[in-house]
Amino acid sequence: MKPVSNTLTLTPKLRFPEFRRAKGWVIFPLAMLLDYERPDAYIVSSTDYKATGTPVLTANKSFVLGYTNETTGIYENTPVIIFDDFTTDKKYVDFPFKVKSSAIKILTRKRDDNLRLIFELMGGIRFEPKEHKRYYISAYQNLEIALPRPPEQHRIATCLSSLDNLIGSESRKLDALKAHKKGLMQHLFPREGESVPRLRFPEFRKAGEWETKAGGVLFTNRKEDGEEGLPIYSVTLSDGMIPRASFDRDFNDIEDPAGNKKALKGDIVYNMMRMWQGAQGVAPEDCMVSPAYVVLSPRSGVCSDFFAYLFKLPQSLSLLTATSRGLTKDRLRLYFDDFSRMRLCVPSFKEQRRIAACLSSRDDLIAAQAAKVEALKTHKQGLMQQLFPPSDKNQRH
Repeated sequence: MKPVSNTLTLTPKLRFPEFRRAKGWVIFPLAMLLDYERPDAYIVSSTDYKATGTPVLTANKSFVLGYTNETTGIYENTPVIIFDDFTTDKKYVDFPFKVKSSAIKILTRKRDDNLRLIFELMGGIRFEPKEHKRYYISAYQNLEIALPRPPEQHRIATCLSSLDNLIGSESRKLDALKAHKKGLMQHLFPREGESVPRLRFPEFRKAGEWETKAGGVLFTNRKEDGEEGLPIYSVTLSDGMIPRASFDRDFNDIEDPAGNKKALKGDIVYNMMRMWQGAQGVAPEDCMVSPAYVVLSPRSGVCSDFFAYLFKLPQSLSLLTATSRGLTKDRLRLYFDDFSRMRLCVPSFKEQRRIAACLSSRDDLIAAQAAKVEALKTHKQGLMQQLFPPSDKNQRH
């Protein structure tokens, strides 16, 4: 099988200096570049497939398109591409897994081309699944990609690999920060059934046990109507309160102030149908929220930020679940009357603020690191758009 054309080529917008006078990329059918077969089993030892060369897994433990340099027992020290008929979505899990599936195929190169670069180029291919929602290998093989000569292939693949290594390193730092915060929370709050945390700041080590107080002693139920001109916020499971305008959804039917509740800066707002999962947050400003939410107004001596962290603890979620009412979990609701009777273990106001400030500073570090990782991913995506030629046939010459 020959290239589609030796004269019909593509040229990227950006090339390394030593290749700026080189010929354009030649168009090949994938069938000319790759061989494939179906293995009986494959063992995964890492999920950082772009940095370490390990294939990616889907949530149902089935392979998707991935790349590996691992010693597999089948292809020792040979780079391969992993392909699954059923999906091309890239998803991640954080554990090794041995899998057997008739849908999995391993692709190997026929020539001396850089398989890593071929994998990156395949990642940009989009097509509709065939019968039974399967992405058959033949669909990939009949498609075309453009490749430069092997020296330029290697240069591009090395550049992208170095970026992947950096992204992997910064992602691990992000995971470490999240793990540190999680461990810190486990020590700064008492364990279930206890009234003294394992870790206290020096100024509170002789402060004695935390007190048990009812939710209604700590908060009142704010029931004020919305006010014209106030922004509308929604409560999320992972990010607290988020401006409704940031969602890609139409909420025009409930933007009337009279149909919403008012929350003041510092109030805790929770979704009574999802509070048992941790759907709550502190209002960052005066705003309006859905009438389906409960607005907790802190009484004197209550630091809302502290309680926002407290309500995320596993033991707190268990208590919130037990206090909510409903025949099944998907129907559970936490009404304020029930919340007001909940018994919560709390320290003094000063210690509340100290703990909240400590955890908030960790959140700032996590947010900054997450932004750094996203910036690197965006940079890589933009770089690939420049280093890879456009696929539009009108760009061929």
